[in-house]
Amino acid sequence: MKPHISLRTFSVFLALICSLSFDRCSDKCQVKSKYVYYSPVYMTTAEIKAAVGMKGTRDVKNLGKIYTKDGILFVNEVGEGIHIFDNHDPAQPKSMGFLTIPGNYDLAIQGNTLYADSYIDLVVLDISAIPTIKEVGRVEGLFGVYNNYGFNVDAQKGIVTSWKMEDNISVMQSDCEAQIQSWGGILYDKGIAMPQMSYSTTASTTAIAPNNATGTGGSMARFAIMDHYLYGLDGGNLNVIDITNETKPVAKTPINVGWDAETLFPHEKNLFVGGRAGMYIFDMTTPEQPTLVSQYDHIQSCDPVVVEGDYAYVTLYSGGICHVETNQLEVINIKDLKSPTLVKVYPMSNPHGLGIDHGTLFICDGDDGLKIFDASDPLTISQHSIAHYNNINALDIIPLDHVAMMIGSDGIYQYDYTDLNKVKLLSKIAIVKE
Repeated sequence: MKPHISLRTFSVFLALICSLSFDRCSDKCQVKSKYVYYSPVYMTTAEIKAAVGMKGTRDVKNLGKIYTKDGILFVNEVGEGIHIFDNHDPAQPKSMGFLTIPGNYDLAIQGNTLYADSYIDLVVLDISAIPTIKEVGRVEGLFGVYNNYGFNVDAQKGIVTSWKMEDNISVMQSDCEAQIQSWGGILYDKGIAMPQMSYSTTASTTAIAPNNATGTGGSMARFAIMDHYLYGLDGGNLNVIDITNETKPVAKTPINVGWDAETLFPHEKNLFVGGRAGMYIFDMTTPEQPTLVSQYDHIQSCDPVVVEGDYAYVTLYSGGICHVETNQLEVINIKDLKSPTLVKVYPMSNPHGLGIDHGTLFICDGDDGLKIFDASDPLTISQHSIAHYNNINALDIIPLDHVAMMIGSDGIYQYDYTDLNKVKLLSKIAIVKE
């Protein structure tokens, strides 16, 4: 079976390719290497909308973002929807079903309303009665970046949901209908063609109780809710959506926050944006017009961020679309938001997501597992290890109310850290490999 690459994966794919070196065209296309041809796979908007809804329990196969609210755990199945678990007893989480949302990667919740991306749309769902979750609103075409690369897309066929790899082809100069693009491939026939050398680098990639409170997401989140506004990253743009009327969101003018923006972390009246080139701090006093207060620059690397008190904690990690072999934790003094200052760097193995709760710092250090530290003194964190679980590949975590909910490459782990001297594993929801 020929592999499919998801649309979101393909955006990462292109970012990686852009870092490689390719010959460029001048007046004539000089195409000398063999190419891999990809044809677009479409779904109509009617098909996508019809697929949204609550289904029965299904196996967890491809974990994405994690989110929690009011004792309910929401776990994204990359590109497909959201697993929902009753997590009032973290030692025995119980599946409540699977919410199918084609093209879903991120989510956030306010009150009894769940907001999720579905390819280019924002879907609004009433979750007041979870077994009968229903769509109650939609903002169409909100997320445009991941469906618009200038490829030969036929809008009449619907939305491009993935790209299917066809046969290898040899593209001769006489067949070249366009110049080589900045991402390294060419527009060809009804799809695109990528150099075989670039394909080989990514061949393994697949493409509640009623209240007004919001939930809590992990450090990799691209959605955030602050003061009845939903913010969602769309490439370098920050979408601003007024959700004062929860079921009738109103999109406002998006704000450009930088080409490298990856993650969002709300803290008090500020929004911290983690990017591959740095951390950006925005004043959210005027919700519709986030204002850049300052930015902290670092070497180009993947960069989630969490904040507590006067410090921001940033992990830099290599791999994927990250270009520098740097793996470390950076501690940044943000007491003066206009002048964030690096105060300490701690070497790590391959740190991804992280979380902090009342001075207890949790770091998902890739293949080196979950590391827990007493960070009450940010300058001596490495000297105060609390626990280290090194037999897992740790990716992201939410520490909340003495329970740490963590995503690993092989499942969802939950730890009780009520007693920091006796942190213990409560449960694991395993991924089912196909």
